Amino acid sequence: MDSSPSSLRWRILRQALINRSDLHSQAEIKRVSRKATQGFNLIPCQVVDSSKDSREACLCYTIPIPASPKLYLTQRVDNCSDLNDFEISNRHNIDNTGLVCQWPSEEVLAYFCMSQPDRFRGKRVIELGSGYGLAGLVIAAATEASQVVISDGNPQVVNYIKRNIESNSMAFSNTSVKAMELHWNHHDELSELANSFDIIVASDCTFFKEFHKDLASIIKVLLKANEPSEALFFSPKRGDSLDKFLKEIEDIGLHYVLTEKYDEQVWKRHETLVKGDESWPSYDKNHCYPLLIQIITNYHK
Repeated sequence: MDSSPSSLRWRILRQALINRSDLHSQAEIKRVSRKATQGFNLIPCQVVDSSKDSREACLCYTIPIPASPKLYLTQRVDNCSDLNDFEISNRHNIDNTGLVCQWPSEEVLAYFCMSQPDRFRGKRVIELGSGYGLAGLVIAAATEASQVVISDGNPQVVNYIKRNIESNSMAFSNTSVKAMELHWNHHDELSELANSFDIIVASDCTFFKEFHKDLASIIKVLLKANEPSEALFFSPKRGDSLDKFLKEIEDIGLHYVLTEKYDEQVWKRHETLVKGDESWPSYDKNHCYPLLIQIITNYHK
């Protein structure tokens, strides 16, 4: 029997979809190796608490701004997905990428936001598809936003977000911070949030084309319609995935500005990686370098 990683993933997906417990080699497919990731190394990070018997660890992120607090995030570190992860994803019609790792685009988003505190000061902000919540937590700790909502559609991920908000509650000063389970296609549940956010932020949310239409729609629902508002997305091109998402943005009546060189430090790091760097040997611009997409309403235009 083929035991390659891709074969094991398909067997796990098959088991989750047909909900059977009699497949061959239960122990072999109970857990499957996930994609390991590298990063841009913009926000120093180190493990401060872990156990060899635990899937989790506490990581300390040092915001590179004088007098800024450290942030402590609990997240998965075992590079494995359980069958239960796939079953939950199937049940809620979501992906489980938020559990995989802290993706590089999330780090870039967090770094970009902390570098522009005036943009967020006094604003209501929501992060979509946040994963463990690094960017939302950095915004809450370093920009004096009035409110930060950190959301994801995966209930497992939202539990991690809640824990991370509680662990860092002393870092947020007067900023209100909360976690939310948010599904992009459930507009009927968003009446209290409609037209209420100054800024939406997100990273690596455009890869799955089947979610593009719902994602574009929820951006329009959440942004303030009668005041200046914007969504800031960071995403690599990844073939035609980003282009197709931007087409949905245009079709729904929103406008966007695409920027390749938006921060000197990020760009310098990118140029180093393009030339070849052992810290990220598989680096490829199309799949790894996040572009900045600023999405604006008709009012802002």
